[in-house]
Amino acid sequence: MVEIRRARVEEAQVLLDLIRALAGYEKLDPPDAAAQERLVRDIFGDRPRLEAYLAFDDGVAAGYALVLETYSSFLALPTLYLEDLFVLPEFRGRGAGAALFKEMVAEAQRRGCGRMEWVVLDWNRLAQDFYTRFGATHLSDWMTMRLTRDDFGRILKQ
Repeated sequence: MVEIRRARVEEAQVLLDLIRALAGYEKLDPPDAAAQERLVRDIFGDRPRLEAYLAFDDGVAAGYALVLETYSSFLALPTLYLEDLFVLPEFRGRGAGAALFKEMVAEAQRRGCGRMEWVVLDWNRLAQDFYTRFGATHLSDWMTMRLTRDDFGRILKQ
């Protein structure tokens, strides 16, 4: 039995453990202690910047999703941006990922969003196949661009 619900502040450590598991899966450095504190503040604090949802498989935390809203000026509607969707490998194929994804789609619909968007790593064929099974399309004409914190100061000095 899979249950999806909004994460509670007392589950912050469970969420952080899942985020670290995603970092391991993507072969990235996990958030350091300061980043973990910011995550907890930005999810559960007085002015949340994003929301966390947990997937439980028979009462065990199996995965999570992080979402936030952006806005489409052309649609004049919000967009639900899916920052992370991750299920621990031992729970894959048991419905937790599909349930989590469908709950995020339902959340986008409840909010009156015009669309839901996310990015997928080019090497993660498993994730790409998962999303295309739901009918998601790859936007090949849009490229993700990024500046990092290190770039901000350099640019502002120009």
